[in-house]
Amino acid sequence: MNIFRLIGDILHLVSMYILIMKLKKSKNCIGISCRMQELYLIVFLCRYIDLFFVFVSFYNTVMKITFILTIAYTIYLIRLKLPISQTYNRKVDNFKSEKYLIPPCLGIKNNKTYMYM
Repeated sequence: MNIFRLIGDILHLVSMYILIMKLKKSKNCIGISCRMQELYLIVFLCRYIDLFFVFVSFYNTVMKITFILTIAYTIYLIRLKLPISQTYNRKVDNFKSEKYLIPPCLGIKNNKTYMYM
């Protein structure tokens, strides 16, 4: 177990916990970008796809699943959970993430030499 990875994972979990508690306590999501949380979810889902193919350790599996679920829960709070979702302003959260998602997807599609397993 790498101590730096452990410290990084703990700090990451603490930051997600603080964000979720801020949302629940203040009952608003003003200043938080749901689009950014959705991009985080896409990154985690792509980055941790090896969960289906390779078992590294119990700790590794639990942390990856925890990261994915906490980001998904944050998106749920912002988009669907009342009264928090009523404060989400879609007009202000208008970052065009599509232009940053399409080129990497096309690059992966055209890469024929990469085999995962």
